Amino acid sequence: MNSLHIDKATAQKAYEEMSAADFIDHVTDFYLEQLGGGLTADNMASLNTDQHTLLAYRYLKDEVMEGGFIQLIINGYAGYILEGPFPMVLKKEWDMKDLSKLIFAARNEYHLHREELERDMTDEEFMALYEQLEKLNDLGDDFLDDYQEQTTPAVAKYVITNIDNF
Repeated sequence: MNSLHIDKATAQKAYEEMSAADFIDHVTDFYLEQLGGGLTADNMASLNTDQHTLLAYRYLKDEVMEGGFIQLIINGYAGYILEGPFPMVLKKEWDMKDLSKLIFAARNEYHLHREELERDMTDEEFMALYEQLEKLNDLGDDFLDDYQEQTTPAVAKYVITNIDNF
């Protein structure tokens, strides 16, 4: 059963004083610290659906900002972000249909190129994926286009508005 909830007053203060991205990091850092540093099969049940969705968004923003969906997949987050319930929760519960659509599009590209993305490769082969998988690369750019001005502030607002879930 879930017992990890951030203190409401602490969250409200952080929301008022931090950028949306820093606020999301603040909340998810609390979860990760309480979970012993990371998410594992043993501690996944410690988070509820909204907390998992927020953590998935944090991984999404961090990975895509650094190296797009290709890096997200190479670094092992495809299962949690693309294959898990994350995009459906965004669509049905968080009312973030555009972001959900983007994640589903990335999942489709991942499925089309899964074997290529998951094989062992050299750094050069990894870098070549950015040219070879242009559609997946473009989806990362699409995320970044809305990331700072729309998506991340909307996620932060959802969290503070529904703080009892977090």
